[in-house]
Amino acid sequence: MGVASGMAAAAMLPGPSIPVLSQSFLVWQLILSVIVLGRKYRANQILGCLLVTTGVILSVVSGANGGSSLSDVKFFWPAVLMASSACQAGASIIKEFVFIDGAKRLEGKRPDIFVVNSFGSGFQALFVLLLLPFLSNLKGIPLTELPAYVNRGAACFLNVGGGNLNDCPGAPLLPLLFITMNMAFNISVLNLVKMSTALVASLTATLAVPLSIYVLSLPLPYMPGGTSLSTSFLVGAAVLVLGLLLYNLPQNSADQVKTE
Repeated sequence: MGVASGMAAAAMLPGPSIPVLSQSFLVWQLILSVIVLGRKYRANQILGCLLVTTGVILSVVSGANGGSSLSDVKFFWPAVLMASSACQAGASIIKEFVFIDGAKRLEGKRPDIFVVNSFGSGFQALFVLLLLPFLSNLKGIPLTELPAYVNRGAACFLNVGGGNLNDCPGAPLLPLLFITMNMAFNISVLNLVKMSTALVASLTATLAVPLSIYVLSLPLPYMPGGTSLSTSFLVGAAVLVLGLLLYNLPQNSADQVKTE
C-alpha cells in the first residue's frame, strides 16, 4: 500500500519535491523503531538523522530551480506521499523485527534474506497490480485503454514490434540493467538491515541521492550533456556525510549496542 499510494502521490507532484518529501521516511523509522522495537536513541543519533535529511534536501533543491513547485499543489498529495513513507518505514521495521525474532526462534540463525525479500516483493507487486487501474487513471489513462498502454510499454521495453519506438533508445539493455542494479541495491540494503538496523540501512542508502545527482551530471551515453553542480549541492552532500558520521559516533556503553 505504501508503494502504491506513493506512486499515486508522485504522479501529482512536481519531480524535485518527491525526494524531499520522501525524507520523512527517516523520521517515521525513528518513531516506529521506538514504538515497535523499543529502541532508544542518543542525541547525536537523532541529530545525525536530521542532518542527513537536511543534506538530502539541500542536494535535491540545488537542482530544482525551474519548473513547478509545491506551492502549486494542494496539501493533500504531499500528505499522501509522506503517509506512504510511513507505510514503507513500517515495512522496513517489520523486516528488522523478522530478522531479530527469527534469530531467537532459529537458535541464533537468522532467516534467509531471499525468503524475507521474496515475501515483501511479492506482496508489493500484488498490491501495485491490483491498484494499477486507479494509478493509471490518475495519469489520465482510462481503464479501457490500459491494455493497449501496457502492450506499448512492453514493446518499448523489449524494443520489438516495429512502429514508433524512437523514444526507447537503449532498450532492452538499459531497462534490464536498471532491473539488475535495482535488485542488487535492494538486496544489499536488506542485508544491511539483517546485519545492523533498518535505520542504519536507510541512512546509508540516502548516500545514493547525492551520488546519483553527481553521476547524472556527467556526460554519459543516452544522457544529455553534463552539467555543473551548484554550491548548494556540495554543501548538502557535506552535511549528509557529517550526519552519517555523527550518527555512527563510537558508543561508550554496552547498553547502547543493538539488542536482539
